[in-house]
Amino acid sequence: MKERRTLESLFRERGFRDFRWIDPKAIVVAHWVRMKCRFGCGEYGRSAACPPEVPSVEDCERFFRDYETAVVFHFEKAVARPEDRHAWTRTIDGRLIDLEREVFLSGRRKAFLLPMDSCLLCDPCTGRRATCKEPRRARPTPEALAVDVFATVRSIGYPIEVLSDFAQTMNRYAILLID
Repeated sequence: MKERRTLESLFRERGFRDFRWIDPKAIVVAHWVRMKCRFGCGEYGRSAACPPEVPSVEDCERFFRDYETAVVFHFEKAVARPEDRHAWTRTIDGRLIDLEREVFLSGRRKAFLLPMDSCLLCDPCTGRRATCKEPRRARPTPEALAVDVFATVRSIGYPIEVLSDFAQTMNRYAILLID
């Protein structure tokens, strides 16, 4: 419990105030999520941190079972134009990647972040993990690892809905796995 309070203080010091703890075994992994990536996302095959450059769904599920604790970070935002969301998420994801490093350096050797948006570190992305220019900072999103974000965050009481208009307030989530 003391370790959680220490981490919570660190999160708050870094400006992350809306978060909840989750047992990684409660993270919902589903094949349909990978299919949505493959047949519904423009990043598929174009990002070094997205499918098909990530492990199989079965390997992703096993990966989450290697952890005892995780934190889900919640972010809300309404944007005027759809493309405005990328600058916002790029900034927050960069800060989260820095937080992951701090958590790692505090002794949690398995700290691993799943940011809320596709990797936007390089423009253009090489599209291949083997040629990634930022391999130490590039991370897959929860969806890239087949996480059903809707089911997962709803299970811990967070709001999330399918939006019909980009002017609506988004509820976005990142997951930090910790051990």
